[in-house]
Amino acid sequence: MISIRSRLRQRDATAGVNMAPLIDLVFLLLIFFMVTTSFVKETGVDVQRPTASTAVLKERGNILIGVDSDGRVFFEKKHIDIRSVRAHIERSLAENPEGAVVIVADKGSRTGVVIRVMDQCRLAGAKNVSIAASRGEGNV
Repeated sequence: MISIRSRLRQRDATAGVNMAPLIDLVFLLLIFFMVTTSFVKETGVDVQRPTASTAVLKERGNILIGVDSDGRVFFEKKHIDIRSVRAHIERSLAENPEGAVVIVADKGSRTGVVIRVMDQCRLAGAKNVSIAASRGEGNV
């Protein structure tokens, strides 16, 4: 008699899989990867970087500004006026105070434009401003 009752109880208690913890875990993993992913920002202009034998690889340049051979300035894939560089850098530094500024200038660009962009970056409060170069044998 006992064996019949235990079998009846086992039939009523069907095994089920609870999906709620699995869904919670997937959402937590999704949030974790979204928060830890760093998004690459581009200047929006293709330039030929000058080469330098002393070029040092920088792990991350959070704020990129592009200067093409015609002296046009690009920020986040948009052509901007050189007078608005300071405002754009201030806004970016407000979002990321530890951000470093990298000026990606074409090797045919005028030095005066690059110096003005660098000056605007420093006036905006950027402590770490550098110019991008390709590693290689520099032509002197």
